[in-house]
Amino acid sequence: MASKTKLSRTRNIGIVAHIDAGKTTVTERILFYTGRSYKMGEVHNGEAVMDWMPQEQERGITITSAVTTCNWANHEIRIIDTPGHVDFTIEVERSLRVLDGALVVFCAVGGVEPQSETVWHQADKYGVPKVAFINKIDRVGADYFGTVKMMRKRFNSVPLMIQIPLGQEEQFQGVIDLIGQKVITWDEATLGLNYTYATPSEALLPQVGQYREKLIETLAELDDDIADKYLEGLEITEGEILSAIRKVTLSLKAVPVLCGAALKNKGVQPILDAVVHFLPSPEDIPPVRGINPLTEVEETRVSNVKEPLAALAFKIILDEGRR
Repeated sequence: MASKTKLSRTRNIGIVAHIDAGKTTVTERILFYTGRSYKMGEVHNGEAVMDWMPQEQERGITITSAVTTCNWANHEIRIIDTPGHVDFTIEVERSLRVLDGALVVFCAVGGVEPQSETVWHQADKYGVPKVAFINKIDRVGADYFGTVKMMRKRFNSVPLMIQIPLGQEEQFQGVIDLIGQKVITWDEATLGLNYTYATPSEALLPQVGQYREKLIETLAELDDDIADKYLEGLEITEGEILSAIRKVTLSLKAVPVLCGAALKNKGVQPILDAVVHFLPSPEDIPPVRGINPLTEVEETRVSNVKEPLAALAFKIILDEGRR
């Protein structure tokens, strides 16, 4: 039973994006806020933990996939940080084959860019559930709602806004959580380590109510349980909303959408909450099929510690000094 619980508290995710969407910056913040690293390495300074190759540090881009592990809310999250440049797409393809879930990062200024579409469809190809994070809300030209509209137009799944920004461009202050109806703001003095949940002001309540209603309406179109309660005019609890979002995410019907500005240390912790709440554990993944090398017969394996080992080596690295 303990082994099963441990598996259910594991998340194997990849972080994918178009180049310059801020993917590695998001990863660095995740490692800092989970206590995996003691400081945030900046890509533009060549200090990012996940960009370990000299060429990556020099150019400020990710070339090869890197793997790390961190902990959040009593869950172990194993992360693969993938390249965003189109020249290294094969690295993303390899990674997606072994992932249970993906965090797709978009730039609020550039919106859905060509490589964004490529990695999205690669994830669909392998049946990988996704959570989306629209980054750089603080930049000039940022358009959160425009980016969500592009997602709806170009992808088969439904973008499910569970947050909206509190201001955009230079007015960006924080995010509004539509599920819990709370305003989240981050403390700049602690580099975003401290953040607070507050009740929306009277002026914000109409906007919060409007977009929360849209969220529930969209869920009602995708989930029968929510639809029944919605049509009967019954109150839908926060727990029921979370449960429905997880269900439609795992079935690839919808993708939860969050927002923030990673470089300004705003919006990252809710990403971790979303990974824990909505992306699958190994136990949620359908059984894999493969050829037993001893019998040369095709077999299936469920993700369970009691099953015989089944593994896919997706990447090999030579450790210098161990030849």
